[in-house]
Amino acid sequence: MRRRFRNAAAGAGARGDLKMPLDYVLVTPARNEAAFVRRTLESVVAQTVLPKRWVVVSDGSTDDTDAIVEEYRRGRSWLELVRLPPRTERDFAAKARAVGIGYARVAPLAFDVVGNLDADVSFGPDFMEYLLAKFAAMPRLGVASTYYREGDFHSWRDSWISETHVTGQVQLFRRDCFEEIGGYVPSRGGGVDWIAETTARMKGWETRSFGERTFEHHRKSGTAGGSELRARFDYGLKDWFLGGHPLWQLGRGAFQMTKRPYVVGGLGLLAGYAWGFVTRRERAVSDELTRFHRAEQLARLRLLARRPLDAVRRASRAA
Repeated sequence: MRRRFRNAAAGAGARGDLKMPLDYVLVTPARNEAAFVRRTLESVVAQTVLPKRWVVVSDGSTDDTDAIVEEYRRGRSWLELVRLPPRTERDFAAKARAVGIGYARVAPLAFDVVGNLDADVSFGPDFMEYLLAKFAAMPRLGVASTYYREGDFHSWRDSWISETHVTGQVQLFRRDCFEEIGGYVPSRGGGVDWIAETTARMKGWETRSFGERTFEHHRKSGTAGGSELRARFDYGLKDWFLGGHPLWQLGRGAFQMTKRPYVVGGLGLLAGYAWGFVTRRERAVSDELTRFHRAEQLARLRLLARRPLDAVRRASRAA
C-alpha cells in the first residue's frame, strides 16, 4: 500500500498537485449510529491509503453501533473501538470530549494529519488520498475537507458559505495546527468544529473545502434531536452565541429563504439569532475570536456586494 502510494505520489507530483505521502489517523465519535456507521466503515476500509490508526469512540451507544464496529475490527489492527458509559442528556460538548479521548489514543504515534470523521458519512475510495495531496502541496494548510451532499442538497451550491469554511462532519487537521489550537474545545451549545477551524485561521493557518470531491452526509444536518425547522432555529441561535455579525445574519437568512423549505427556513435562522439577542444568551467564544469572525464576515459581505457591480461594469464596457 505504501509503495503504491509513493508511486502515485511521484506521478501526481509531476502534475503539481502532490509532493509526498503523509501519514494520517482518524477519530470518530459515534452515538447510536447503527443506521449509518456501516457506510462509514465501508468507505474507510476501501481507501486507497489506509489510516495508521482509526479510533471509533462509542459515546454510550445503546443500539448496535458497537457490534457493527466490532465486526469490522476483525483482521484490522489499525481499527480500535473505545466504549464510553451510557448517558441520557444530549450535550454537544460530548463530541469534543469523545474526540479528545480518541486523540489521546493516537497521540503517541507518528503522523502528519488527524481527521475527525462523523459516523454518518461516506465517500469514494480516493477521498483521503486526495486530501492528503492537498496537505502535501500546501504547507500552511491547517484544516481541510470537501463539500458534501445530503440528498439533493449541495453544501456549496445551497448554502451561504465561503470555500474557507470546513464542515464539521469531516475535518482533517495538520497535526501541528490541531495541537496549536488545543483540539476541539467543549461547547455545550455546539459549534466545536466551527470554533476549531476559525481559531486555526485566526492563528494564521489556511482552511479550505475543495470542490473536486464530495462526501455524502446521510443524516440531515442538525435533525438528530428534532425537526428540520427546529434545526434552522437552533442554527440561528448558534450563529448568535458563536458571535456572528447581525448584517451577515440578515444576508444569510434572506439567502436561505430562497432554498427549501422556502421562506420559513430563513425565518427560522433569523428567529433563532433574534432569540439569542433578546435573551442575551451567553456567547461561547472569546472577544478576540468574535472580532476576527465578524471581520471575516464583513469582508465577505463587501466581496459579495461588489460582484453585481462588477458584472454591470463589464456589461457596460461590452456595450
